[in-house]
Amino acid sequence: MPDPDHFETPQGRRLAYHRSAGRGPCIVFLGGLKSDMEGTKALHLEAWARTSGRAFLRFDYSGHGQSGGRFEDGCIGDWHEDTREAVNALTDGPLVVVGSSMGGWQALLLARAMPERIAGMVTIAAAPDFTEDGYWANFTDAQKRRLEEAGQVELPSDYMEPYIVTRKMIEDGRAHLVLRAPLALPFAVRCLQGTADTAVSEAVALRLLEHADCPDMRLTLVKGADHRFSDGPCLGLIEAAVLDVSGKGA
Repeated sequence: MPDPDHFETPQGRRLAYHRSAGRGPCIVFLGGLKSDMEGTKALHLEAWARTSGRAFLRFDYSGHGQSGGRFEDGCIGDWHEDTREAVNALTDGPLVVVGSSMGGWQALLLARAMPERIAGMVTIAAAPDFTEDGYWANFTDAQKRRLEEAGQVELPSDYMEPYIVTRKMIEDGRAHLVLRAPLALPFAVRCLQGTADTAVSEAVALRLLEHADCPDMRLTLVKGADHRFSDGPCLGLIEAAVLDVSGKGA
């Protein structure tokens, strides 16, 4: 596996990335919270894009993977800045944005920031507003006190080491919510969701489907698929969704 390239954002964060040349629209993969660009979905989609002659970009947010910074210092707004700067610096023309879990929230924030660049979107277990509706809404009184007094709490995860949730992440998340105000998605959107996902429920996918103002939005539920959504059939569904929003297989 070749070493990644790096660039520094205007905010001073050093981000690692891999970019493949090809025809557009460029596929941009946005990973999940505490995930990185070396995951199964990102690598599979990159290999598929290369075989298909399509432009592709994957990168690590600050505090993730091979990028600089500490995870505990970051928040939704920082990773939105990272996404916006990576797209501006490393891509040209139309984009197909593929967002997994927290990357789904980042895809929606990118759509709000630069809708003119996006030709289509694919979300995989998208988790918009999870800091408020997932974390804060389910914190106990004791956890809320600890967050206020110590500045962070630790939460277990079914998929990796425990998450450190900081007060900064909760407060900043409130400034970047996308399900409380009109959400225009003026392009094709395909949402993929597993029914055995213990991190993001089907209710979140249905809420996004209901809330968004989109002329061509579809939700596919996959019975038995978990949050990873990375076995062979699920990867095939991701490929098909990318083709679909790119222009019906163009």
